[in-house]
Amino acid sequence: MSTIERRLLPARPDLAAARLRGLVEADRFVEPRPMRVASYCAPVRRAPRRDAALDTEALHGEDVDVFEIDDEGWAWGQLLTDGYVGYLPADDLTARAAWPTHAVQAPRTFVYPAPDMKRPPLGALPLAARIHVSEPAAGGPYLSAEGGFVFAAHLRPLDAVVGDYAAVAEHLRGTPYLWGGRTSSGLDCSALVQLCLSSAGRTCPRDSDLQAASLGRPLEATGERAGLVRGDLVFWKGHVGMMLDAERLIHANGFHMMVEIEPLDDAVRRIEASGGGGITHLKAMA
Repeated sequence: MSTIERRLLPARPDLAAARLRGLVEADRFVEPRPMRVASYCAPVRRAPRRDAALDTEALHGEDVDVFEIDDEGWAWGQLLTDGYVGYLPADDLTARAAWPTHAVQAPRTFVYPAPDMKRPPLGALPLAARIHVSEPAAGGPYLSAEGGFVFAAHLRPLDAVVGDYAAVAEHLRGTPYLWGGRTSSGLDCSALVQLCLSSAGRTCPRDSDLQAASLGRPLEATGERAGLVRGDLVFWKGHVGMMLDAERLIHANGFHMMVEIEPLDDAVRRIEASGGGGITHLKAMA
């Protein structure tokens, strides 16, 4: 199975999604069980083990089609947000109920047991988490949601989009680098891009190679890097960053081990010197 198939195709030699019958070989074909992420964030691993590689993370409120839950409590399924396939702790999932109405637009926001910031919080929701607001705002700063109360200014209706998605990246500056991470506790280069573009209502794949193949419009002159503007994407093999203007790049990277802003020329020289190669794609996103 190719890398792309492993990531995006819900098929194993022993089990596959029923919709793939006749397209792939498998011992069994099953219909999906519709579920939703109930924890604040759920790891999506490459194998059903806690020490297996972290491929990505599923955020609170995201929908998952589950094809199997094994005796060890691992759910094998596909995220509907970006099509990623992997193993999640079944305890982090629940049946789909009321549809989400809002998304978190702050890097992270607390859920309180009462509309009072002095109360110990129940937990914290990450950027892009989806929640169902059970009661509209009644003049106060909090909304009733998720069995508690969330600061209203940290939320946006799902049908409202962010105009300047590069500003989302700027708000995440300093976030630690985490391979496979997708929250303000830790994220990787492609997750930063995905979170920013999804806030603007744009569909975005999870990994940088898929993003390079499907996003934006190619710009000419990768050597001269002409024509870059705020929000455009720059790709290397296995890496992606976002331009803040014609000269500055913001990216989650292993050199700084966090989301950092630096001149694009500096990043190009360093990545080439470390053996990472040159720029592979420049993509205009406007």
